[in-house]
Amino acid sequence: MFRVAIDVGGTFTDLCALNEVTGEIVLGKGLTTAHDFSEGVVNTFKSSGIRGEDVTRFVGTGSTLVINAIIERKGVKTALITTKGFRDVLEIQRSNRPDMYNYSYRKPVPFVPRYLRFEVLERIASDGSVVLKLAKKSVLEALRKARSYGAESIAICLYNSYANPDHEKEVAKIARGHFKYVSSSHEITREWREYERMNTTVLDAYVKPLLETYLKDLEMKMRELGIRIPIHVIQSNGGVAVLEKARETPILQVESGPAGGVIGARELGVAVGESNVISLDVGGTTAKASLVENGRIRLNPDYRVERTPTYAGYPVKTPVVDIVEIGAGGGSIAWIDDVGSLKVGPRSAGAYPGPACYGKGGEQPTVTDAFVVSGILNPEYFLGGEIRLDKHAAEKAVAKISEHFGTSVEEAAAGIIKVAAGNMVNLLRLVSVARGHDPRDFTLVAFGGAGPMFATLLARELQVSKTVIPRIPGVFSAWGMLMTDLRHDFKMTRVMKLDDAHIDILNNLFNTLEEEGRQVLTAQGINEVDMYFVRTLDLRYYGQEHTVSIEVPSGMFNRGLIQEITERFHKAHEKEYTFRLDSPVEVVNLHLAAFAKVSKPRIAVLQGDTQDFEEASKGYRRAYLPGVGFTEVPVYEREKLPIGNTKQGPAIIEEKTSTTLVMPGDTFKIDNFGNIVIRYGGVD
Repeated sequence: MFRVAIDVGGTFTDLCALNEVTGEIVLGKGLTTAHDFSEGVVNTFKSSGIRGEDVTRFVGTGSTLVINAIIERKGVKTALITTKGFRDVLEIQRSNRPDMYNYSYRKPVPFVPRYLRFEVLERIASDGSVVLKLAKKSVLEALRKARSYGAESIAICLYNSYANPDHEKEVAKIARGHFKYVSSSHEITREWREYERMNTTVLDAYVKPLLETYLKDLEMKMRELGIRIPIHVIQSNGGVAVLEKARETPILQVESGPAGGVIGARELGVAVGESNVISLDVGGTTAKASLVENGRIRLNPDYRVERTPTYAGYPVKTPVVDIVEIGAGGGSIAWIDDVGSLKVGPRSAGAYPGPACYGKGGEQPTVTDAFVVSGILNPEYFLGGEIRLDKHAAEKAVAKISEHFGTSVEEAAAGIIKVAAGNMVNLLRLVSVARGHDPRDFTLVAFGGAGPMFATLLARELQVSKTVIPRIPGVFSAWGMLMTDLRHDFKMTRVMKLDDAHIDILNNLFNTLEEEGRQVLTAQGINEVDMYFVRTLDLRYYGQEHTVSIEVPSGMFNRGLIQEITERFHKAHEKEYTFRLDSPVEVVNLHLAAFAKVSKPRIAVLQGDTQDFEEASKGYRRAYLPGVGFTEVPVYEREKLPIGNTKQGPAIIEEKTSTTLVMPGDTFKIDNFGNIVIRYGGVD
């Protein structure tokens, strides 16, 4: 009997399965098939040798389909229906912008052009009262025009529908009689902020047909393989939903893939006694980082697709695990800019043609090619020897860089690695230093196919004393997906002072949200004993614009709890923004996360028989280490390393899904859970 999780990345599709009888972990890894993600999932599942009839839980698929469709503009033609007078909200957006003094700045182009934005007669006040009844004739006219212009999907976002969705429900009911794909804002988020809510709804409608087709194909193919149990899909909030529910709101999967790795890092931290960890996932296309503080995964209250320091991006007003991502991975292409400087990424060679060393027609130098040329990555042992890399092709590609700078190919390869590492250092600073945290107070958990090769380089730069490389790092995100609970989020905007006068209102609102969550979980066959709820308040000082999220305990609000929450808000605000005020505190949003507990696989405690490193030794390899130069480096087979014994670097540790580099001066050992623990400077 097996629990199976499959993570679809930009380059590889990873499988991690747990044998519930023996505790054995089964791995699978295959190339992602971008033309049809379900094909890659099927191929990877078949390669594992697991029978569909033996699967007791299936969690799939941290797919990049949603985010890729948005970034590459491959969604369907979408029309927007909104309240009369609000047609241009999607284009007006916000007056604030990231690059304030750029007079050439251009706002993001709306996903729905103006000719596909239609108004209907209705009006709801901010308190939810009806100002103007819905004119159904205007709805029918809007739908007729949308059809005539060739729209395939409809987004509905009416003014103040977060406070009273009745009109929006009526419009959606009518629209579903004319269109197959309809997204309604109140079904996605009940928070205020008109532009953010509208854009979220539009993006949901834009990708809905694509995700529904993919999930239908996936379900059909999984059934053909003999999998009969319900299929779960991981979401951006770090939880999973049943496939049928996931189809309804595809925007909830906009960052679903990376969430599994963050969950895995948190669970691993709990096992090894580290509640403060920074997760770093370096795959073939991107590097992703997230911070876990006191065992809590942060959610990003202002997530935006395509946001950069100079570009506002597109807001998504749904719970998203706070992950910062850059285009830096094994497939990232090295290139020379207009002034002759070396750059790495964000363009990637992807799975096809891939790095030059893959031998599939790629000619551009990539990070993977650089690791092969440097001798850190063994071309004969990629994926445990299943794929042989072409070192000559890698050298030929990297030579394009070395010829420009007049260096050896090894020096050029080291330069590529250092530039990529510099990009990742900035990434780690964004999730730590930029948010008021000292990275030296955290443990770095590095995974993904390329993460363990970069880990010690980054730890040295940030002076992080402890780095943990988990077992099976190349498929660790899939392992993290096995640790996820079922989760649904319910959020509503209700602005009020956080004081004794509003205790009853807070109690009633949270009771309403809990009942709603209970009903959704019960409908999915979840027993009450397996349910639990987490409450959060979005708070601000009176007169402020944005909020700080504070988790609050379950149970009834009272005067003492109000005082406690207020003080916690003051401390959190001071930590985030360096100051606190004497101003009154306001509630803006109430957030309830409804969970269903899923039994999680235990991290096995290992017992080692070997007391030295001889059995694990694979000899020495001449490698060009960044900042060091040519060095004879001992090479070890990870599975044979002794448990508990400390060894001095340098070292190269090889396994099927990844390669770990330990720099000179650092030490490493295998702990009782099979993790590689690396100490910067050898300091314990």
